[in-house]
Amino acid sequence: MATPNATTAHPICPAPMKATSNGSFQGDSPLDYALPLIILQIILVVALTRTLAFILQPLRQPRVIAEIIGGILLGPSALGRNQKFLHTVFPAKSMTVLDTLANIGLLFFLFLVGLELDIRAINRTGKKALGIALAGISLPFVLGIGTSFILRTTVNKGVSQGTFLVFMGVALSITAFPVLARILAELKLLTTDIGRIAMSAAAVNDVAAWILLALAIALTGTDTSPLVSIWVLLCGAAFILFAIFVIRPALQLMARRSPEGEPVKEVYICITLSLVLAAGFITDTIGIHALFGAFVVGLIIPKDGPFAGVLIEKIEDLVSGLFLPLYFASSGLKTNVATIKGGQSWALLALVIFNACFGKIVGTLGVSMLFKLPFKEALTLGFLMNTKGLVELIVLNIGKDRKVLNDQSFAILVLMALFTTFITTPIVMAIYKPARKGANYHHRTIQRKDIDSELRILACFHSTRNIPTMINLIESSRGIRKRGKLCVYSMHLMELSERSSAISMVHKARNDGLPFWNKKQGQDKMVIAFEAYQQLSKVTVRPMTAISAFNSMHEDICTSAHQKRTALIIMPFHKHQRMDGTMESLGHAFHLLNQRVLSYAPCSVAILVDRGLGGTTQVTASEVSYSVVMPFFGGSDDREALAYGIRMAEHPGIKLTVLRFKAASGMSLTFDAKEDEKTKKGGDDQDDENHSKLFATVKNEESITHEEKVVGNRDEIIAALKSMSKCNLFLVGRTSPTVQLVDRTDCPDLGPVGSFLALSEFSTTSSVLVVQQYDPLLNLHPLVEEIAQEDPNDEEPDTLVADAV
Repeated sequence: MATPNATTAHPICPAPMKATSNGSFQGDSPLDYALPLIILQIILVVALTRTLAFILQPLRQPRVIAEIIGGILLGPSALGRNQKFLHTVFPAKSMTVLDTLANIGLLFFLFLVGLELDIRAINRTGKKALGIALAGISLPFVLGIGTSFILRTTVNKGVSQGTFLVFMGVALSITAFPVLARILAELKLLTTDIGRIAMSAAAVNDVAAWILLALAIALTGTDTSPLVSIWVLLCGAAFILFAIFVIRPALQLMARRSPEGEPVKEVYICITLSLVLAAGFITDTIGIHALFGAFVVGLIIPKDGPFAGVLIEKIEDLVSGLFLPLYFASSGLKTNVATIKGGQSWALLALVIFNACFGKIVGTLGVSMLFKLPFKEALTLGFLMNTKGLVELIVLNIGKDRKVLNDQSFAILVLMALFTTFITTPIVMAIYKPARKGANYHHRTIQRKDIDSELRILACFHSTRNIPTMINLIESSRGIRKRGKLCVYSMHLMELSERSSAISMVHKARNDGLPFWNKKQGQDKMVIAFEAYQQLSKVTVRPMTAISAFNSMHEDICTSAHQKRTALIIMPFHKHQRMDGTMESLGHAFHLLNQRVLSYAPCSVAILVDRGLGGTTQVTASEVSYSVVMPFFGGSDDREALAYGIRMAEHPGIKLTVLRFKAASGMSLTFDAKEDEKTKKGGDDQDDENHSKLFATVKNEESITHEEKVVGNRDEIIAALKSMSKCNLFLVGRTSPTVQLVDRTDCPDLGPVGSFLALSEFSTTSSVLVVQQYDPLLNLHPLVEEIAQEDPNDEEPDTLVADAV
C-alpha cells in the first residue's frame, strides 16, 4: 500500500532569510542573506537619491523631492519593471527587514522633528497666522472629503467610508513644516512678513495634522466596533498625559544636570533614546502608531540648554543621511504609476491635484485678503502652504498598510504630493520677488573726505576661532577722534544644510530675522564675546546671524552691508592655521563665498588671514601693543589699505610702518621696461597726492614711520617684506600694481602680495589683512536696488533702532 506523501499535500513555506552568508567561495550568494542584501539596498538608495538631489539642485528643490523620485524609480514604476532586478535587489522576502529598518529610522527622525518643534512658538502664534492655518486646513479637508466620495465609487471600492474620508481630508490638508522651512530659507523669505506667517501657520498645521492622523488611525482596524476606536483615542490621550507629567520631569532633571560647557553624560543619552523606543512600543500597542510615541517624546524634551542639541548631534546624520532614504525607497516600491491608466484614472489624478491646490491656495488666499495682505503676497502664501513632504508620505503609507488605500489611489496621492511640492519653489520665485531696496549712501570706503564721520564695519566670522583676532582688530581700528565713531556689525555666518538640525536654525531665524538682531543676551554663544567687548569699550557692536546656504550667503552679507551703510566688510580667510603653523583649508565653499563677496560688495572688502593677532584672547585697550606694516605699491586698493592703517595708528598702542616700494628708473614694479613712462608717472603723482592728503590728517605722527625702498626685481621685494615678518599685522592692497611674488597660488582673491604674505613659509605669527577698495564701475550687478533720497547728503543716524527689528 502506497504511503501518502505529505509534501504533496501541504506546501512548504520558504525558509526565512539568514542574517549572514558563508561567502561566495563557499558557494553562497550574498543576495540570499539579509545583512549583505540590506547593505546593497542602502548603498543603492543613498547613491540614487544623492545623485538626483545634485541634479535637482539648480532648480532649488528640497532634497525630499529627490528622495521621493528615487523611491519611485526603484519601484515597479521604472527599474522595478524589470522583474529580474526587482526579485534580485528587492525580493519580497527582504521587504520585512527593509521596512523595519526604514521605520526605525523614521521613528528617530520624527523624534528629531518633535525635538526641534518648540510648543512655545506655537503658543505665541498671532491671530493672523492662526486664521490662515485654520483656513489652510479646513477647506482642503472639506475638499478631501468630497474627493473621497468620488474615489470610493471608482478606484477605491469596498473601503470603510468614515475611515477613507478622514484619510483623504488629512492627505489634502497637510503642510510639510520641515520642507517649507528649507524652501523659505533657500528663497531668502524667512524674515519677510510672508515667511513669518507661513512658518507660524505651518507649525499649527503640523500639530493639527498629527491630531487628525491619530484620529484616522484610531478609526481603522479589523474590529468594526466604534468602542475600539474610542478606547484607542482615550488610551492615546492617557499616554500624552503620562508623557507630560511623568516622562517630562525625568527629562527635565537630566537636562538640568547637563550644564553648558560640560559634556552630557552617556547614560542620559542612552536613557533618552531608550525612552523613544519604549514610547513607540506603547503607542503601537495602543493601536495609534509607533511614530506618535517618538514624536511626543521629542516634543516634551526641554529645548533650553545643551541637552537637546547634543541629542540632535548624536543621531541626526545617521538617521537623516542613511536610514530615512530607506523609507522613501519603501514607499516607492509600493508605488506603481502604471496602475494609473485610462482616461478615468488620469482624470482622477488631475482632480486630486486640483482639489489639493485649490483648497490650500484659495483657503489661504481668502483669509489672507481678509487680513489685508497684498494680493501677490497672499497668493504666494497659498502656494507655500501647499507644500507636502514626509508627513504626507507617512499618512499615505499608514493608509496603504491599513488597507484604506489600494495601489491605484496610493499612486495617485503620491504623485499629488510630489507635484504640489515640486511646483512650490519655481512658482513662488516667479510671482513673488521681494525687492531688496536701500537708500544710496556715500561713505562706502575708509578713504573719505569727511574723516570725522562714523566708520561702519561688517565683521563676519564662522566660528569662535575667528573671534579673538576680529575683536582685537576692531579695538585697533577705533581711533581716538571724538567725532569719528566706530560702529561694528558682527555677523555669525551659519550654513543652512539639509540636516534636520537646520530646522532649529530656521526657528531661530524666524524669531529674530535673517540676518537678525540677537534680542536675548547669550542667545548665541558666538556673540557673547562681542557683547562683552561692547560693554568694555566705546565701540557700538550689533551682533547678527546669517543663516543660509553657502552658495547664496554672499547675498545676505552684501545686502546687510548696504542696508547698514557699512564702509568695510571683513571676511575670514578660507584657511586657518594649525598648531604646526601650516595653513589648512576649511573647504572650497568658504573660498567661493569670499570671491562672491569681493564681486558683489557695495563697499570695500578686507580678507583677514588670522594668525592670532593678540593671541587667543581679547586684549584690553590699555594692553594693545601691535606693530603694523603697510607695504605700499600704489593703486586704489593700496590707498584704501593705507587709509585704514592711518586710522589704526591713531590708537596709542599701534605703531604703523609704511614701506613704500618704488621701481628703479625707467622701470615699473612689474619690471616691464616697455611700460609707458608717462602713465607710470601719472600713477605715481596720484599716489603722491593721496599720500599728502592722508598724512595731513594724522594726529599722532610719532606712531607712523615712513620708509621708501627702491627695488629692481622680485627678489628684492621679497627680501624687504621678509625683513618685516616679525610684525603683528600686514596691511596690503589686493590689486597692488606689482609683479606676482609667488609662482603659483590657489588664492587669487588675496592678490600678488597678499598670497605671498599668507604662505606658511613666510610667517606663522603675522596676520594679514588684504583690502579691496570699492569701485562702482566694477559693481555692475548690485544685489540691492538703490532708491533716491530727497537729500543726497542725508546719512543714517548714528543711533540705530535695533530693538525694533
